[in-house]
Amino acid sequence: MFAAKKGNAPAAPNPSHLLPSELMDRCIGSKLWVILKSERELVGTLKGFDLYVNMVLEDVTEYEFTPDGNCNTTTLDTILLNGNNVAMLVPGGKPE
Repeated sequence: MFAAKKGNAPAAPNPSHLLPSELMDRCIGSKLWVILKSERELVGTLKGFDLYVNMVLEDVTEYEFTPDGNCNTTTLDTILLNGNNVAMLVPGGKPE
């Protein structure tokens, strides 16, 4: 899978070759920005997930964007998010 360097020294693994579940596993305990299929985004600390990308998030801020361009925010303690609603995950939280 990885090409060896000259002199038979093993090549360093490329982080872009991680499976999505491996990347999510590395994000447990870290901030995660979750972009949903609807007009909502969530930022929270990932506590756990399963193979269907169902997630437990803590200290969550929910951003809901309205058609007139406003953004409503809601703060939640802990949520269980259904993975069917997830469009994209961004490790590190939402940029300011």
